[in-house]
Parts: sequence; structure tokens; C-alpha cells
Amino acid sequence: MDASLDISSVQALIAGKASKVETLVDSYIDKKEQLISLLQDVQAEFNYIPQDVMIKISQKLGIPLSQVFSVATFFQAFSLKPRGRHTITVCLGTACHVKGGQRLVDKMQRDFGLKPGETTKDERFTLETANCLGCCALGPVVVIDGKYESQVNPEKLEKILKKYE
Repeated sequence: MDASLDISSVQALIAGKASKVETLVDSYIDKKEQLISLLQDVQAEFNYIPQDVMIKISQKLGIPLSQVFSVATFFQAFSLKPRGRHTITVCLGTACHVKGGQRLVDKMQRDFGLKPGETTKDERFTLETANCLGCCALGPVVVIDGKYESQVNPEKLEKILKKYE
């Protein structure tokens, strides 16, 4: 395997990102009041909100950087760090906790070295916890990319995660 750095590939990647950012920001140029929507679009494109993109939004839309940062950090849906391709949310509400929710978090830590709020090095998974997902009778509950899994135990979690490789 050749370990040399292909500069032209890196430059093309950077140019592609810059082009996507320009297109996204330009589509909101007269819509400063839709900052949240713009940040949602950025999050969807990059799976997080890069710092350089927040600066570009601030400059191009004439919005103070502090305001862009404030909005990006206020909503839990936004992340300023790269996230995994798959988001795993483990419910730790009272019912799920009593039924073994914490064991699922512990398994993620053992198997993937993940603590809540962290992402695997290969950016495959991001682990989150929730205080309650509102389906207590089905606990413990795990949500992966918006899909609810009920009555999850460590063995079932392992089988479910194999589908997301």
C-alpha cells in the first residue's frame, strides 16, 4: 500500500467542501432569519457544523459569529464535533434504567470504547443517552438513526449493531 499523500486528491476534496459550503450559504443570502434552517442543512451535509463553516456563515450573511455559535450550541440536534454515520441513543429514564439501560451503555464502552457524547475513531457510531424517550413499557429502548428498538439487552444490541457495519 502506498502511504504517500496525493496532494491533488486532497485539494479536490477541500475544493468540493468549499463549493458545497458556498452553495448552501448562498441559498440563504437573503434569509438571515432562517439561520436554524441553514445550520440544519450544514449538519445534514457534513454530519456536524465545522468551525470554518460557522465563520463563513457569519461573514456572508452579516450575522455576528457569536450569534451563529450561540444558535449552533443551543440546540442538542447540532454538533460542533464530527459525528458517526449512525447515532445510537440509549434511554436511561427510570423504567429503562431499571430494566438494564445502563448495561447497554456499559457494553458500548466495552466494545467500542465509547462514552456518551463520543464518536468512534472510524466515525461509525456516536453514542448518546436520553433521560426518557417516552416508551417506558418497551424498555430498555435504543434508537439508532431514528429507528426504535425495544426490550434491548446486551446480546440483542450486538445483533442490531451488526446491521450497521
